[in-house]
Amino acid sequence: MRARWLGWTGLEVSPLGMGCWAIGGPTEFRGSQFGWGQVDESEAIRAIQAGLDGGITFIDTADIYGTGHSERIVGRALAGRRDGVVVATKFGLTFDEYSGTMTGRDASPAYIRQACEASLRRLGTDYIDLYQFHVGGYDPAAVDPVLDVLDELVAAGKIRYYAWGTGLEGALRFVERGHCPSVQFGLNLLTMVFPEADRMLAFCDAHDLAAIINGPLGKGLLTGKFDQATRFAEGDLRRQRGWDVQDGPLAVGRRVVEQLRDILTSDGRTLAQAALGALWARSPRCLPIPGFKTVAQVHENVGALEYGPLSPQQMRAVADLVTASFTEEEAQSL
Repeated sequence: MRARWLGWTGLEVSPLGMGCWAIGGPTEFRGSQFGWGQVDESEAIRAIQAGLDGGITFIDTADIYGTGHSERIVGRALAGRRDGVVVATKFGLTFDEYSGTMTGRDASPAYIRQACEASLRRLGTDYIDLYQFHVGGYDPAAVDPVLDVLDELVAAGKIRYYAWGTGLEGALRFVERGHCPSVQFGLNLLTMVFPEADRMLAFCDAHDLAAIINGPLGKGLLTGKFDQATRFAEGDLRRQRGWDVQDGPLAVGRRVVEQLRDILTSDGRTLAQAALGALWARSPRCLPIPGFKTVAQVHENVGALEYGPLSPQQMRAVADLVTASFTEEEAQSL
C-alpha cells in the first residue's frame, strides 16, 4: 500500500500507524487500572524500531499512557530517526508521573502550555506533529480557550497541527480553526458495518480529514487468539472491565471471528491483518493504529500492508455475519 496524506495537510504518512497505549504500562485511576499490564521497555523500543524499519511513519501516543512512560519510550525509540516520523500525542488528562496515577483533567490554557512542554521533553523533540485533545465529553461550546492556546502553540512552532481526539463531539469547532487535519475514534471489523460508522466517516469526507482509528483489533479479540482458557492479567484494563471470553457479547464476538476465519484468511493473511484490511476497504481515510507490546506483534501488523484492503466479497461476508449476530449497541460494547 502506498503512503497517504494526513487529511488535507500534504503531510505524508503510512497507511498504518502504531498505537502506543499498551507500551505505557500500568496506569491507575480511583483504584482501577486502565493500562495494559506490565511492559518490557527494551522490547517496546525494539518493536517501534521494527515498525519504522517496516515502513511505518505514524506514531500515536498520549501523555497519560503510563503517566508519561509511553512518551519516554517513543522518544528513546526515535532517537536519530525523528525527522522521518509523524508523531501524534494527546493532552488534557492530569496525572502524577511518578506514582502512575491519573488525577483528573485540566483544559486550562496554562495547563495546556505546561503539558505541551512536558511532552516535548519526554519525546525528545522540539515539535509535535499532531496534538490531540484527550478529554471526552468536553462541552464544545466552551472549547474556544483551548483552541486559542493551541493556535498560539502552532504560531510558536511547538506543534504543527491539532485535533479533537475523542470522537466527533467537538470536532467541528476544531476544524473551523483551520489547523485540524484529523479526528480520532474507535472502529473495527465488528462495528464498521453499522450506521454510526457511516456518520463518522462522512464527517471525515466532508472536511477532508484523516480518520485515525483506535482499537482496530478489538482489544485483541479480532486477532483470533482468544480461547476458552484466556484470562487477563492484573493491571490489564480488560480484566478491570470484566471482559469474559466465555459469556455475553465477547463470547459471541469470538464465535463470529471463528466463523469468518476461513473467509478472511483465504488469501494468506492472518486474522489481525484482515481486521486492518477491513478498515482500509471501509474507507481510504482510515489510518488504523493497532497497539502492541512485542516485536512479533508489530511484524504481523506491518505485514498487513502487503495484502492491503479486503476484497468486496470478504467485506460482504463480514457485513452479513456481523449484522446477523449483533445489534449496534452490542458490537460497540466490545
